[in-house]
Amino acid sequence: MSRARSHLRAALFLAAASARGVTTQVAARRGLSAWPVPQEPSMEYQDAVRMLNTLQTNAGYLEQVKRQRGDPQTQLEAMERYLARSGLQVEDLDRLNIIHVTGTKGKGSTCAFTECILRSYGLKTGFFSSPHLVQVRERIRINGQPISPELFTKYFWRLYHRLEETKDGSCVSMPPYFRFLTLMAFHVFLQEKVDLAVVEVGIGGAYDCTNIIRKPVVCGVSSLGIDHTSLLGDTVEKIAWQKGGIFKQGVPAFTVLQPEGPLAVLRDRAQQISCPLYLCPTLEALEEGGPPLTLGLEGEHQRSNAALALQLAHCWLQRQDCHGAGEPKASRPGLLWQLPLAPVFQPTSHMRLGLRNTEWPGRTQVLRRGPLTWYLDGAHTASSVQACVRWFRQALQGRERPSGGPEVRVLLFNATGDRDPAALLKLLQPCQFDYAVFCPNLTEVSSTGNADQQNFTVTLDQVLLRCLEHQQHWNHLDEEQASPDLWSAPSPEPGGSASLLLAPHPPHTCSASSLVFSCISHALQWISQGRDPIFQPPSPPKGLLTHAVAHSGASILREAAAIHVLVTGSLHLVGGVLKLLEPALSQ
Repeated sequence: MSRARSHLRAALFLAAASARGVTTQVAARRGLSAWPVPQEPSMEYQDAVRMLNTLQTNAGYLEQVKRQRGDPQTQLEAMERYLARSGLQVEDLDRLNIIHVTGTKGKGSTCAFTECILRSYGLKTGFFSSPHLVQVRERIRINGQPISPELFTKYFWRLYHRLEETKDGSCVSMPPYFRFLTLMAFHVFLQEKVDLAVVEVGIGGAYDCTNIIRKPVVCGVSSLGIDHTSLLGDTVEKIAWQKGGIFKQGVPAFTVLQPEGPLAVLRDRAQQISCPLYLCPTLEALEEGGPPLTLGLEGEHQRSNAALALQLAHCWLQRQDCHGAGEPKASRPGLLWQLPLAPVFQPTSHMRLGLRNTEWPGRTQVLRRGPLTWYLDGAHTASSVQACVRWFRQALQGRERPSGGPEVRVLLFNATGDRDPAALLKLLQPCQFDYAVFCPNLTEVSSTGNADQQNFTVTLDQVLLRCLEHQQHWNHLDEEQASPDLWSAPSPEPGGSASLLLAPHPPHTCSASSLVFSCISHALQWISQGRDPIFQPPSPPKGLLTHAVAHSGASILREAAAIHVLVTGSLHLVGGVLKLLEPALSQ
């Protein structure tokens, strides 16, 4: 960690300690309930989040860690030590009646469906997920709602102080960002006495820090695909091995239909530890003989997530001896790919209500604002982008066509990490966008005023250069479509770190125009042209229309009868867009 970051953390902690008169007394042996609650209004939610952000791994150190990655098993052992220092033992987590869910795509939606189904039974639910879209407290939910800023602040400082007081020369005082939030979620759920906790794996499964859970009630694996290859492996089979690492002896697990290779890996992993693994029947099988199920989340791919969620909720209710788990239908157990099929049952009225009421922002979400329709989906893998394209095109087919002028289609895209942006952008080509807009996951050029949006794991130069690379990929794909023999697009010259518009589409191509902006706010200002009734920034920045493509495009957007904007490629991008389009989410 950089010296500056260390100084910042020390300064913030000293300020917090001074404000509260922190003592050196160690909190109660079990949990954090005995730790004094900070009362002074001077240390508020944003102060807690700024301190949390000091636990992010800075960009340079992150690269060093990737090159020198050690035994991942030791990372789990370190997490258990952090848990013990926080006042809990792994046995304490058994009281949370956990549903543990992993997968490459759809695991968050599956968790959201599952939580809402069980909440509809009157149960008090906890839900831990990642990443957050607008505010970090979204990661820890009770009864479907992010914990309040006051509750977040209280539990953050309790845990932070406890870990500070229990450090010694043999250990690092603070866990990294995600581990800290995982520990905090466990404490919140135990102290707030939830009936159950739905826990979404962060990355992978076997060595994810959530995998200190030793006795979940049930486990689930959503659809598998390629993602986080530098951590999990470069084949679906290797990734399946990591995901199957959450299986526990004697604990039922469910998965949706997967390709034969990864499904065989999951089956073998389950057999090795005597985990009963079941294959989910389709939603159509559960609907048979009854009315169709209505889902709160759009998109055909959500039906697979809902089918898995129904099995997880049904199993949880049965294992907890709850009444109303759903009557089984008369059917013979079957085998597919040597896996037993999960039971086919009649979904109850509570299950139907839960599926219908499920909300999960940033996933197949639509916002209609005057002439603008925003389509928000945080798809960031090849298979999830394919599903996003199907959803977007189906939504356009079902729309009412305006009679008063042209329609314009705009793509707003960014991709991060080790994902292949060229492959993702190629999948988006069939949508026939008129404009492709690229920007980093920065709400504003400077995020210092909003701690929830700060990210120290990358530098500004890195994210801007990456956007320019995305633009080059798009330009190249456009040229291939227009004429395979055209010379490749010249490399755009990056502007300054705070430039509003970095590079227009090369003038010799005749396909969709592309633009790069330095932040989400500037991109939305250009796309909306003041026509979104809620997103009304004070005035467009100087230089927003200095390039010919931006100037001519602005005229077209101002006159269009309808503007359809697909925002995809990154959940962090979608979160930044939602922060600006839905200001209430920041309240």
